[in-house]
Amino acid sequence: MDVNRRHLIGATAVGVAGAVAMPADAARAAPLTSLLGRDATQYGVHPGSNEDQTRLLQRAIDEAARAQVPLALPPGVYRTGLLRLPSGAQLIGVRGATKLVFTGGPSIILSEGADSIGLTGITFDGGAIPLPTRRGLIHCLGGRDVRVADCEIKGSGGSGIWLEQMSGDISGNIFTNIAVTAVVSFDAKGLSVSRNTILGTNDNGIEILRTAVGDDGTLVADNRIEDIKAGPGGSGQYGNAINAFRAGNVIVRGNRIRNCDYSAVRGNSASNIHISGNSVSDVREVALYSEFAFEAALIANNTVDGAAVGVSVCNFNEGGRIAVVQGNIIRNLIPKRPIGTAPDDDAGVGIYVEADTSVTGNVIENAPSYGIVAGWGKYLRDIAISGNVIRKTLAGIGVSVVPGAGTALVSNNMISETPLGAVVGLDHARTVTTDLSADGAQRFAQVVVDGNAVRR
Repeated sequence: MDVNRRHLIGATAVGVAGAVAMPADAARAAPLTSLLGRDATQYGVHPGSNEDQTRLLQRAIDEAARAQVPLALPPGVYRTGLLRLPSGAQLIGVRGATKLVFTGGPSIILSEGADSIGLTGITFDGGAIPLPTRRGLIHCLGGRDVRVADCEIKGSGGSGIWLEQMSGDISGNIFTNIAVTAVVSFDAKGLSVSRNTILGTNDNGIEILRTAVGDDGTLVADNRIEDIKAGPGGSGQYGNAINAFRAGNVIVRGNRIRNCDYSAVRGNSASNIHISGNSVSDVREVALYSEFAFEAALIANNTVDGAAVGVSVCNFNEGGRIAVVQGNIIRNLIPKRPIGTAPDDDAGVGIYVEADTSVTGNVIENAPSYGIVAGWGKYLRDIAISGNVIRKTLAGIGVSVVPGAGTALVSNNMISETPLGAVVGLDHARTVTTDLSADGAQRFAQVVVDGNAVRR
């Protein structure tokens, strides 16, 4: 064989295997690079050791990042405290086989002002060791392009992942037994949270938050979120699968959500929120919520099976206005089961809206109260309710008719099996008219009722 050819083949074999026969001292002095990156064991890290390996792991992380190559962690258990990630740090493990077990400290992973960091295929076991307030087992502050993928985060004594002023991607991870919230993001700069599985948290599933009202644009898509508790109690701050607060232009799409103490998706002062294509079951308050000081909400093509209220778009008194509620299937609603509070008047309502809203093409079935409610006292303005199918509700559509209430159009709906009436006037939660869809019923100038098909 040609000498040059033999040399080329030998060099290639070294690059792929990541190991050659050389003295141990030389190997430690010049860690070798495999296809995955540098091997952490070349720095004296030993999987399965009972000793704390924080110091050795930190050295390996720093040197691999300095060389701009990933650090590969072979299968095994690594006991460690706080590890700091500099810019460019990439930790790669074998999914389900590489485990970092937390020995204590403020977090297991910390990045501050670091860009282009990545964690892939690693289990982070927090051991239920309590973390400081507002802290994640993985804690990232002020950086660009963080990527946490195909990892497992379990047993965190605080939140799972905590992000502040970050851009990047949190995807394909599994979160279990999280003491606070699985993923928290403050003041995102371009973030995607997708295809994660979240099973069992004590506060919320995913929180997209801002310190002041503003554009956020985080994409929350295709996650599976189940068993979310409102551990601290409260009146809706906790117990939500997805909670957007002050964050504008957030898209919540295609998530499967089950068993929440409060809401599946809750937008609070979150303008231009999109809530679409989500599958929701067994939530014990409002399933899909847009509330307080927001402008513009799109709630479309979701299914809700089992909730106290299907959709609520409210707080016109706080400036909450403009919405489209379209194409949702809402069924099997239940009287609200309060958590530390008295029952609310809107329990068992399919859709509730207040101002500058179109409610079209929804199907509502089996609600113990109203199918659709428009307005709360004088807080009603420019509501169009058309093309909906409502059946097996106490009353079909309720519209506020108190002095000062604005205009509502109720037309071309299919309403059946509503013993209290197809369309009725309301004074807050109290029915004050006969059926407005019947001939000779009391009429109100601001309520237009026309063309509805009613089957009594």
